[in-house]
Amino acid sequence: MALFDENTTIEPAPRPRMSRRTLVGVWALAVAMVVLLVITFLPTSYVIQRPGPVYNTLGSAENAEGEEVPLISVEGADTYPTGGALDLLTVQVQGNREHTPSWFELAMAWFDPTLAVLPIDAVFPQNETPAQRNEKSAQMMVDSQQEATAAALSELGYDVGGQLSVHSVVEGAAAEGILEVGDIILEAGGEPVTDVAALRAVINEADGAPVELVIERDGDQQTVEVTPKEATDEAGETSWVLGVTLITDYEFPIDVTIQLNNVGGPSAGMMFALGIIDTLTPGELNGGEQVAGTGTIAANGEVGPIGGIRQKMWGALDAGAAWFLAPQDNCDEVVGHIPGDLRVFAVEDLDDALAVLDAVREDGDLEALPTCTVG
Repeated sequence: MALFDENTTIEPAPRPRMSRRTLVGVWALAVAMVVLLVITFLPTSYVIQRPGPVYNTLGSAENAEGEEVPLISVEGADTYPTGGALDLLTVQVQGNREHTPSWFELAMAWFDPTLAVLPIDAVFPQNETPAQRNEKSAQMMVDSQQEATAAALSELGYDVGGQLSVHSVVEGAAAEGILEVGDIILEAGGEPVTDVAALRAVINEADGAPVELVIERDGDQQTVEVTPKEATDEAGETSWVLGVTLITDYEFPIDVTIQLNNVGGPSAGMMFALGIIDTLTPGELNGGEQVAGTGTIAANGEVGPIGGIRQKMWGALDAGAAWFLAPQDNCDEVVGHIPGDLRVFAVEDLDDALAVLDAVREDGDLEALPTCTVG
């Protein structure tokens, strides 16, 4: 039995029309989605820097054969047990000139305090090939290990000598056509120089004026004059440079070997030096605690600035470190960006770093030690 009249046509109720405001909103959302989809695949000119692996200089690392070996080993002198950690920090870069991060990834990175968005030219210079960059980074690591060994052994009373020689000359640099590979630099501005820090000090003191160098080339001494050029390093510091890569040949009385593959740059120097000192002295330099840090080092113990310090502080915190040694020259990047309850101390030289470790070990007055402050 039918419950309705089969000859009656039932008209569906009309759909309510969208209001103008709703229609505009729908179209705006659709356009936004299309724009987001398009820019996601557009090339960018930035890369993302993030915390990298953390290495304990008192522990072990893989060598070129993939075997676990002591990160620092010493022959020719007594060594002592160590404890805790003296961590060096690294950073990793997401993206390169061939494959840059998407705009969406960059946008997400802006809101992540552990990441930094950097112009690609600051990390991958236009006139530098990947092979050149890797070679330069590897050479800086070798130099850093040499300077760290010299600083540590000098701190312990060893005589390490020192002879500064030219490893390479950058094309178009101030020294091109004046200095040659293999030249030994004996004096700068009338002062004897035996390491990079001493030469750098003379050059920067000249403030762009020509600098007279006494060099030894093929066994003969001669005097040359170089007018430095101004340059900005990866930490944003401006200085005067000759445009050469230098090597300091030391005469170490004991054999110190540092094993750390696939890590480049000079920023681990200070932590290498502290690890060497701890290995060569009785007791635990850090009191068995976990201390992290970063900074270049010169043979005279001077600690220099590095790049990526904010990411390195996050790396230290995530690794479990309670204390962090930061170069004084990086303090403007540290203030206001210290993660969690990490305690950061400002150091200018190796003695400052050792003073922090003494206070940690002896439960001393940490409040009396220099920290990074505004201004």
